[in-house]
Amino acid sequence: MRAIVLAGGKGTRLAPYTTVLPKPLMPIGDVPILEVVLRQLAHHRFTDVSLAVGYLAELLMAYCGDGSKFGVRLDYSREAAPLGTAGPIALVSDLKETFMVMNGDLLTTIDYSKMLTAHREAGALVTVASYEKTVKIDLGVLELSAANEITDYIEKPTMKYAVSMGIYLFEPRVLSYIEKGVRLDLPDLVKRLMAAKEKVLAYRHAGYWLDIGRHDDYQEAVREFEAHRSEFLPAS
Repeated sequence: MRAIVLAGGKGTRLAPYTTVLPKPLMPIGDVPILEVVLRQLAHHRFTDVSLAVGYLAELLMAYCGDGSKFGVRLDYSREAAPLGTAGPIALVSDLKETFMVMNGDLLTTIDYSKMLTAHREAGALVTVASYEKTVKIDLGVLELSAANEITDYIEKPTMKYAVSMGIYLFEPRVLSYIEKGVRLDLPDLVKRLMAAKEKVLAYRHAGYWLDIGRHDDYQEAVREFEAHRSEFLPAS
């Protein structure tokens, strides 16, 4: 199985750390988050991984090498100019079977094997991993009619949303929707597929997931990894 791990972003929300270190190499406990991702993929029999790099690529390449220390065969796809999150897919060669695309800064307990099984059984062109995110609104929320009449008043509600986890399974035919060398983000690609009436599904994950985007997220990731290491690295 093949996976493409996106690791080319600048991670500006984690500055100043990311001015000298690419975000996927930020350590949680004694290992970088990217190492956790790669070891999880190896555990679920993803044998070949392409790392899409750009910002501070040399540091990523120096640390990861050929991937053998993580149990995968690792190669690199380097973009000359930023291509978004979907654009780099077109730069990867030999995508002839189902493949995964994911962010390189996620901490999660998702079972990639079960997601792959669900994707294939459904016959989807793309399956997006989904997580139920709870958002607390610390304000009184008004529901209004077209005439601005208040129809409901909800004090400090808790809202639940199905959010993308930044993990996708694709069939090779998706490449016909991606123009090589042109910037394209994954949400725009998914909407393009939906507009074309392709089969686009979600895979619901009920375990742990965290997108390490902000300083608070990073501190939480460190705490969770240290407290539940075996859940994130079952093969260790």
